[in-house]
Amino acid sequence: MIDVEVFADADAVASRAAEEVAARARDAVADHGRFAFAVSGGRTPWEMFAALRSHDVPWDRTAIFQVDERVAPAGDPDRNLTHLTASLPPGGLAEVHPMPVEDADLDAAAATYASSLPERFDLVHLGLGPDGHTASLVPGDPVLELRDRAVALTEPYQGHRRMTLTYPVLDRAERVLWLVTGAEKVDPLARLRAGDTSIPAGRVRAGAQLVLCDRAAAG
Repeated sequence: MIDVEVFADADAVASRAAEEVAARARDAVADHGRFAFAVSGGRTPWEMFAALRSHDVPWDRTAIFQVDERVAPAGDPDRNLTHLTASLPPGGLAEVHPMPVEDADLDAAAATYASSLPERFDLVHLGLGPDGHTASLVPGDPVLELRDRAVALTEPYQGHRRMTLTYPVLDRAERVLWLVTGAEKVDPLARLRAGDTSIPAGRVRAGAQLVLCDRAAAG
């Protein structure tokens, strides 16, 4: 079941996303004492984190993990972590779990990261690429078929190998929050909403999914 909310522009999407994250964080902490949150890259989540500065978030009970990351050096502008740490409110930096993409043995690093994951995420943020990819689950990559690993390494895509969570982890999430903006997302968003499994995003099967999009993406 995918719920969809449409807003005027990307700023409004980011503002609504901040409200959703803050509410889910408070609910999770009230229910079981901790909020486990996985975050993808992209400009809209940076704006979401800026908006979170004005919300009541139990940061001291919040653990932030990465959905995916490019294999690149520390501080590289292509790294999702670089922008994540720059965008988070100060309190949000207390417990960030970076993907270990700088390790020499990336397969072992992926297994180590998998062992650190919670049994289930309270909230997973996902984006949507023009080609229908989400996380670093990209068309044609063998990682799309993995069911026995929680974290895996992709083939090179747009200049980088990536480390990514796999479908079993995404599908176990209590809730998935999609942030989708821009006119280039009209086709993949329509296919996501239709459950089109020919695109990687359409294969996510979490029980509760919320799409926040702007009018440009909604078409």
